[in-house]
Amino acid sequence: MDLPLDAVMEELERSIKPYRQGFASFARLPEVGRDRQELLSELEALRQAEMARWKDGYVSGAVYHGDPGHIDFLNQVYAIHSQSNPLHTDIWPSTVKFDAEIVSMAAHMLGAERAGAGSEVCGTISSGGTESILLAMKTYRDWARETKGIQQPEMIVPTTGHAAFDKASQYFGIRMIRTPLDAEYKADVEAVRQALTPNTIVIVGSAPSFPYGVVDPISELSEIARAAGIGFHTDGCLGGFLLPWAEQLGIACPPFDFRLPGVTSISADTHKFGYAAKGSSVILYRTPELRRFQYYATPDWPGGLYFSPTFAGSRPGALSAVCWAAMVSMGEQGYREAARRIFETTVFLRREVAGIPELKLLGESLFVVALASDVIDIYAVMDQMTRRRWNLNGLQNPSSVHLCVTQRHAQPGVAERFIADLKESVAEARAHPGQSGMMGAVYGMAASVPIKSIVSDFLKMYIDLMYKV
Repeated sequence: MDLPLDAVMEELERSIKPYRQGFASFARLPEVGRDRQELLSELEALRQAEMARWKDGYVSGAVYHGDPGHIDFLNQVYAIHSQSNPLHTDIWPSTVKFDAEIVSMAAHMLGAERAGAGSEVCGTISSGGTESILLAMKTYRDWARETKGIQQPEMIVPTTGHAAFDKASQYFGIRMIRTPLDAEYKADVEAVRQALTPNTIVIVGSAPSFPYGVVDPISELSEIARAAGIGFHTDGCLGGFLLPWAEQLGIACPPFDFRLPGVTSISADTHKFGYAAKGSSVILYRTPELRRFQYYATPDWPGGLYFSPTFAGSRPGALSAVCWAAMVSMGEQGYREAARRIFETTVFLRREVAGIPELKLLGESLFVVALASDVIDIYAVMDQMTRRRWNLNGLQNPSSVHLCVTQRHAQPGVAERFIADLKESVAEARAHPGQSGMMGAVYGMAASVPIKSIVSDFLKMYIDLMYKV
């Protein structure tokens, strides 16, 4: 590791606490409330300080649409419904309408009409991809306990499966079996088959995986699950609102949705390529019977009859309204055209990256550009890109970085600027080996420390920093 831990923590603190100068801090309530107009001016100043990087396309993922007109429209919808709460269906039945229609639209987009006899694709809204994944794994645990008597449940997840599956494992006492990838960075089908045990309750595949944007062999994996009489979950959180349009655009994309009879659930994030506001996702199930294992209901609480479809009780109904409005205003044509621009931009980026001798691409993807190198420190390249304002995602095992392509990168000139800056960053990293900055030091530590609990402690220290005034 190039930097000592205390120096890394100091640098991290500076990076996430840039407003200690010039902006008031509050460790306790002010004795007298501040003027609202002053607060609005301060909030606008913060927005302006942070907007330029993502607006100009310097950020991987994070903001998936970003057009000012689209944002203004969503903000207007939120303001109209800012007081609504889906917990109180009798007061705000509008949220019932929004939630039901969001789920139905997403289900039809993801193959519900071709799901086959005995299927009645349904689902619920959640707060994001992590909650959708947690809900699905909790559902399979309870389903397997009741219908199969499994008391020590296991789930099979490829190594590229999202960290939320590990979180579900820890939260719900499900043993997670991680399986390796093949040479194309897809889940190894035979390794998954060999990992099956009588306690397996669900197999997971990604469409696509977060690190490399590669779609796992969902058809083969889901057939293994179907033959074993267990669940199969397609994690479409990243690509669920983008990949369905590839086929219509004449672009090859392996099947991953409810058209495959072995797929029993899919998660898809509306707040990513669904272009809704942050804080919404959809979790879909092949049958209502399976979905009911997700629900919570208690009949004997003194506070009355209580039930909720997800982990949350009260939820911001405005987010459901915004999600519904985003989907209906985009329509199939809007989503298809957005996908076309992203796919075309990705083709250009991958072709140009392939022409840089020091770099190599990891996996085949329609909208992710994952980079590694055998000759230079890829984290040094990432640090050089950071100095040029870019915010890329650092990956590990193997050491690599990626750019998740969004509407921001499909703007004129952005992809060309990325390639030009990348070439400069590669040249700088090659000319000055061993000089990676903060992120290189962080990932270097993660790779070199043999005891992973030390790395976990470091990450928890970072969270502590987040809540330090």
